[in-house]
Amino acid sequence: MLKHPFHRWLFRHRGDVRRWMACRLHDASWWAVLVWMAVGSASAAPAVALRELAPGVGYTNEVLERGPWSIHVVRVARDVPGVQVVSVHAEGGALGLATVSEQVDSIPPSVGVPLAAVNGDFYQRDRFFAGDPRGLQVMQGELTSVPQPRGGVAFWIDAQGLPHAGHVQPALTVTWADGFSAPFGLNEERPLDGLVLYTAAVRGHLRNMGGREWVLSPTQGPTTPLVATPGADLSLRVNEVRTSGGGTVPTNRWVLSAGPMWLRRNPAGSNTLEGATLRVRLQTLPALDGARHAIGGGPILVSGGRAQKIVPLRSDSYEFSSMTQRHPRSAFGWNATHWLLFQVDGRQPGLSVGMTLEELGATMARWGCEEGMNLDGGGSSSIWAVGRTRNSPCEGRERDVANALVVVRAKAGASK
Repeated sequence: MLKHPFHRWLFRHRGDVRRWMACRLHDASWWAVLVWMAVGSASAAPAVALRELAPGVGYTNEVLERGPWSIHVVRVARDVPGVQVVSVHAEGGALGLATVSEQVDSIPPSVGVPLAAVNGDFYQRDRFFAGDPRGLQVMQGELTSVPQPRGGVAFWIDAQGLPHAGHVQPALTVTWADGFSAPFGLNEERPLDGLVLYTAAVRGHLRNMGGREWVLSPTQGPTTPLVATPGADLSLRVNEVRTSGGGTVPTNRWVLSAGPMWLRRNPAGSNTLEGATLRVRLQTLPALDGARHAIGGGPILVSGGRAQKIVPLRSDSYEFSSMTQRHPRSAFGWNATHWLLFQVDGRQPGLSVGMTLEELGATMARWGCEEGMNLDGGGSSSIWAVGRTRNSPCEGRERDVANALVVVRAKAGASK
């Protein structure tokens, strides 16, 4: 509600004011008024109450004429016994696609009862590696995906059960007996000049063309469980050498795959024989040792309770140009007492036009978020709460996506 007389006048005459101000944007004071007109409704205090769907779980669909915007908010009390946030993937591994609803349905009872969920990271949508998340993913303590070398924003739960959001950079390396060391990617499409490690999270044929693959097993013996935990520092034996790509990942084995151009550039590593020992380190910056769950996304939208200014890189890439455009949006945030999941409908004139990232950040801060980050949006944007999808997908139905964040209520005594 606009209480101040000037605000009411400004709203009634906003079209004339915008045209008049177009010639005067060099004055910083007029920029401040433009910002008020763009996000003022998004930053006003919530005027709707949440409906309780389950003990400690509140939901509302806030509709604002300014936009118009249809905003879905799920708030889960963190002090409800057994409540925790888990990261899931479409097929329980590193690749594959499924709707958020399907991913929720696939959660085993041993993990907990799903209360709320939102779609997760940006991802590869097609070809052999469809469902490969762009950034970090950790599920039940297993590292299944890392960002590209330059790093990316992620949310994670540390070994003490505390939430974090920030920039994570991979520092995965493999070292040969002669001291030669090289960085590698994890469970992703291998380029011709790349080196990628595939763990048990990848099923089926790897479909890499050419190059060479080394099948790795634990030096302690073939029955020793081989699990990719964040921060792991492992000694592995070359169990088999494949002279071309495209094999599978055997049970309790990993596969290190090198492209043909990588082999030509790195002769020190290319001649590795069966029986050789390699040191594999699954490290990141910052260290995520002991992290149980993590998911990529970004950018950070709220920090210290304040909505962040979003300044995209100067690029024609949709990744950056879309940040200042209005699209369907998803986000995840929290404060000292609650987890908060957000979804904004978009691309539906008359219902909701979507938000820019700054508008989304202002909305999150208005709802009490102390920290929060953006997730994949557009047709991927979906939010689920206590039994069903709550938003209006812009494509008319849920899209198959790579992963999701789910708030569950675990049984007493369940591992966190």
